Amino acid sequence: MAVPVFESLRGYQRGWVRPDVIAGLTVWAVLVPEALAYASIAGVPPVVGLYAAVPALVLYALAGSSRHLVVGPMSATAALSAAIIAPLAGGDSGRYIALTAALAIATGLVGLLAGLIRLGFIAAFISEPVLKGFIVGLALVIIIGQVPELLGVDGHEGNFFGQAWGVLANLGEMNWRTTTVGLLSLALVLAMRRWLPFVPGALLAVFFGIAAVQLFGLDDEGVAIVGHIDAGLPALGLPSGLDPHDYLDLLGPAVAVVLIGFAEGLGAAKTYAAKANYSIDPNRELIGLGAANLGSGLSSGMVVNGSLSKTAVNGGAGARTQLSGLVVAALTVLTLLFLTGLFEQLPEATLAAVVIAAVIELVDFTALRRLYGVWTQLLGSIYGRAARADFLGALAALLGVLLFDTLPGLLIGIGVAMLLLVYRTSQPHIAALGEQGPVWVDRVRHPAARARPDLLVVRVEAGLFFANADYVEQHIKSLCTDATRLVVLDAETSPSLDVTAAAMLLDLRTALARERIDFRIARSVAQFGDELGSAQTGDARIGIYPTVAAAAADLPEYPPTPS
Repeated sequence: MAVPVFESLRGYQRGWVRPDVIAGLTVWAVLVPEALAYASIAGVPPVVGLYAAVPALVLYALAGSSRHLVVGPMSATAALSAAIIAPLAGGDSGRYIALTAALAIATGLVGLLAGLIRLGFIAAFISEPVLKGFIVGLALVIIIGQVPELLGVDGHEGNFFGQAWGVLANLGEMNWRTTTVGLLSLALVLAMRRWLPFVPGALLAVFFGIAAVQLFGLDDEGVAIVGHIDAGLPALGLPSGLDPHDYLDLLGPAVAVVLIGFAEGLGAAKTYAAKANYSIDPNRELIGLGAANLGSGLSSGMVVNGSLSKTAVNGGAGARTQLSGLVVAALTVLTLLFLTGLFEQLPEATLAAVVIAAVIELVDFTALRRLYGVWTQLLGSIYGRAARADFLGALAALLGVLLFDTLPGLLIGIGVAMLLLVYRTSQPHIAALGEQGPVWVDRVRHPAARARPDLLVVRVEAGLFFANADYVEQHIKSLCTDATRLVVLDAETSPSLDVTAAAMLLDLRTALARERIDFRIARSVAQFGDELGSAQTGDARIGIYPTVAAAAADLPEYPPTPS
């Protein structure tokens, strides 16, 4: 599989330089403190987050398909990394750090292999509504996770609702200076976005926050700051002190990391690709994710994935291509070499405000309301509550993330969507057709269509397979009356047929014949006809006709002409 390199930079225009550089500066201001925080979540020294960011940004820009996605350490995969590594490290801090880098390497290898053998099709099982619910839930989790730092209160562990209750319970303990810094920073970012969108509000908020700490000594007044950051570049190569068995032990958990990282990154990438009217290649996303993790692990880093919050910052700042990511990588190298002391004075409340402002626009309840509105009386009569399948899938993913965390929420959303799909295909709409001019139409939708009592023309609006075969058979039988003499199945809307369904049609022909009713098929497509032809044996065969009219041509005139 040939992978285009730096594809987003092809045809680069001079007018894109300014927005890309500004976006890079803005993302850098967010990425540095976030990377420090997420490294702490993963249980490694804060600087490991910066080590991971540089190769991740460069290698994703090299191989990925999104022009806007920012790859780096993230909270969900950082927490998953800690859960995987802690039992394996045995309390040895040096081994813990080495295993964290090794997990990134294992994740990179799994991602690269998945992309090269074109497993990106798994993205097809994550429907757009499920992805929308997942994104909204993830954005809410990110926001509530930042509120304690914004207000200067103690955070609580647990799901979204547990964290929200913890915030409410501790409101009386707010540090007013921290709250003031946080809310002013949030107001500044939102105001710049609303009235001066070309001004990097997040960058202004970061520098104002640092200036406020230095001018007023806020760190001595209880305002939390990022604190000490080790300077210098990382060691390159495989982590020391590990053997091949350690990597083998990490391959299984790496699959879970890839799934989470792929889902979050794909959601963020698709969100901004839709806004900029270009497409995302899931296989290249897997390759980009794999390359980024492999580079991170070989640079003493940690697992990385596409960042929803930083991509929101990048897109909101006007990024046009992955040049913004390369700018972030270069600035992060300079930070490691010369600027770690600057970010040591950054208030955590300002950082929280920047993150909240970045993701708040992704809490898209309007889109969920639109999904709820996709309903008609006919759909309701056919599928009942399952008529709102897309909304239910999105809601399941949303609540799953809020209640059970990222990976379970995604799997719940996918599972519910697949269950509803199976349910709807197991009970497809079977339309009784009537003649309206030269065409046959659903009599429910077209009551004026002409029908005759001795002819039943039906259309199954789904492929026929084992899950719906019995339902289709029983429903067609129930539509027959004492006057019925011919049943014609219009197969044009049934593009596929499996062995079970073919056997059902043969059984249906036999059962109808006992009632002195003929059974024929019209307008079968190639796959349907081939499968049915393969299943038929002997002389008892179902007649197949090119049109419904041809199938009913030898039916006596109705009503009979008087003799």
